[in-house]
Amino acid sequence: MATDKTDREKAQRLIADNRKALHDYHVLDSWEAGVALLGTEVKAIREGSVNLRDSYARLENGEVWLMNLHISPYSHTGYAHHDERRQRKLLLHRHEIEKLSGRVVEKGLTLVPLRMYLNKGRVKVALALVKGKQAHDKRETIRRREVDRETRAAVKARSR
Repeated sequence: MATDKTDREKAQRLIADNRKALHDYHVLDSWEAGVALLGTEVKAIREGSVNLRDSYARLENGEVWLMNLHISPYSHTGYAHHDERRQRKLLLHRHEIEKLSGRVVEKGLTLVPLRMYLNKGRVKVALALVKGKQAHDKRETIRRREVDRETRAAVKARSR
């Protein structure tokens, strides 16, 4: 019998990742949100034709909207098409939206999608509250990554 963790990993399938956001921002908090989509959009997402780069979320009238998310047209479409960069509503609980609205008002905080994945057949977005990094923070992150890589290589070479 399989463990719960492997079942969870099988249930979740990564569709798109926003690595640029992790480079450009400090992640303060994150939420899982559903996305209101059209049928052709879901089919295109299952094909993996999604681009999260430069996308962000905005609070408007007590609702959270995902802006600038690019979903390419479905390859086997007939007459039904969708607008590639239309606004898409994010599905969150009311208390989560209220918590977000209180924190987004703070100076310099933004809502950014980190990754899009399928969870038990449903399209989900990992939404993060982020603060922009300065140029020196980005350089420090790159330097730390290179040091970690060199240490792993040294340990691996020594174990041979």
